[in-house]
Amino acid sequence: MGTAHHAVEAVWRLESARIIAGLAGLVRDVGLAEELAQDALVAALEQWPVEGIPANPGAWLMLTARHRAIDRIRRNERLADKLSLLGRELETAQHDAPADFDEVLDEGKIDDDLLRLMFVACHPVLSTEARIALTLRLLGGLTTEEIARGFLAAEPAIAKRIVRAKQALASRQVPFEVPPPAERPARLASVLEVLYLVFNEGYSAMAGDDWMRPALCTEALRLGRVLAGLMPAEPEVRGLVALMEIQASRIPARLGPDGLPVPLLEQNRGRWDQLLIRRGFTALLRAERLGGPPGPYVLQAAIAACHARARTAADTDWAKIAALYQALAVLAPSPVVELNRAVAVAMADGPERGLAIIDGLAAEPALAGYHHLPSVRGDLLARLGRHDEAAAEFRRAATLTQNIPERTVLLQRAADCNAHT
Repeated sequence: MGTAHHAVEAVWRLESARIIAGLAGLVRDVGLAEELAQDALVAALEQWPVEGIPANPGAWLMLTARHRAIDRIRRNERLADKLSLLGRELETAQHDAPADFDEVLDEGKIDDDLLRLMFVACHPVLSTEARIALTLRLLGGLTTEEIARGFLAAEPAIAKRIVRAKQALASRQVPFEVPPPAERPARLASVLEVLYLVFNEGYSAMAGDDWMRPALCTEALRLGRVLAGLMPAEPEVRGLVALMEIQASRIPARLGPDGLPVPLLEQNRGRWDQLLIRRGFTALLRAERLGGPPGPYVLQAAIAACHARARTAADTDWAKIAALYQALAVLAPSPVVELNRAVAVAMADGPERGLAIIDGLAAEPALAGYHHLPSVRGDLLARLGRHDEAAAEFRRAATLTQNIPERTVLLQRAADCNAHT
């Protein structure tokens, strides 16, 4: 019994996105596709413990879901015309169980459907929060409980968010398709944004008791790799994967023995995952070889690569990092990019230069509640020996963050500055 249930869960996590994508390609309704896939999952939970785990569990789930799709179409007069489009192949598929999952699925077609599902789940008619929840649900195979836990949200709220997202897609009659070339850059940017937001929430949690939630990083990276396989000629997809690979390599070193965050320059680089770094370098090289001017994710990956190449913090090429941030500021200007550029300038040319840039950001509305602004300013003031001012900035940063381990570190920094006065 237990073995069968574990098998169902494992197969579902691995194959659910492909199953839902394949069904959505048939019924042209993401909500219905997930419902049919869930029906197949329930059938597996009921039958596998009794009948045994099938030789090709993924194929079993897909066939079962497709059978339900055919039955649903038959029962619904409004969809009767779609039944004729399914053709004789689907009629006979119910009786001829294939020997291999690959015989159930046309790999090229399912890959196309999977790409369509990514674009639909991240459609701009949905809010950012809805896109994130729907992506993790449909493409990540996460349960509503897992999504809620990952984002410290109430499970009923996440469930409503997912339901409303599906309803919005249906009511707007969002087509199940890869967007046309004219719309593709903006739509792809939305997909990449969702994946990176998921990764960042896992990498530096915005709130709660945990500094990191690595499971979210893993899921975002997995989906990024899938997307890179589906769109191998898109430099920004490769760039995002490179960025996430390199950043994920630092996860083992980002927490100290006391469970508190360790700043980048103080991390034990011997604990960085060299396999992930090599994968990141490879993805970045592939992005650069595709040609054209680098996009925002390629530039950010290049910055991450500078850190990864430095054997020690002192070896970091801060001048190059500052130049890359300058290029990023031209391409995708934002106060946060300027704040990061200020850090690089301070490391390359001295804290006074960086502080001048930061002081110019003080009135930016977008940074009004951003705890990293006073945190960085406090660090530079401490380096200049202005400890009273630095302590005040660290305390202000502590009041702005909702992440408990980060708040603890900021208050420790403030206390250390007070000890110098």
